[in-house]
Amino acid sequence: MNKKMKVLLIEDDAIEVMKLNRTITSLKLNHHIIEANNGEEALNILQEKKGLPDIILLDLNMPKINGIEFLGVLKNDVRLKYIPTIVLTTSNNQKDLLECYKIGIAGYVLKPLKYEEYMSKIEKLLAYWSVNELIKV
Repeated sequence: MNKKMKVLLIEDDAIEVMKLNRTITSLKLNHHIIEANNGEEALNILQEKKGLPDIILLDLNMPKINGIEFLGVLKNDVRLKYIPTIVLTTSNNQKDLLECYKIGIAGYVLKPLKYEEYMSKIEKLLAYWSVNELIKV
């Protein structure tokens, strides 16, 4: 049985946030989604002492602090660097892909245009991480 996870979604597009929440509901998953509109807001959430997320889903193209800048801060923080971070983006730019893996992401998933494909990718991604042993800091 897959365990319930706390997922931090960092996404500035309201439609993408609704799409993920709709997918979670449609798949009847019981994960708790925490939403942040940008990297700056996400860092504020992570600095709170209410417990860390099990995984982070991160968009790259955001205002204030973009995804790559956010990753740099995250991976340099002793308390936060082990949270598996999966980039969920429309960018298939090889430079972005390489930079993200250099920084230390756990995965890079391209958002497909078709909702059914998106749902399938999210289902597999969350199933994979829900059976992994995750570090609790």
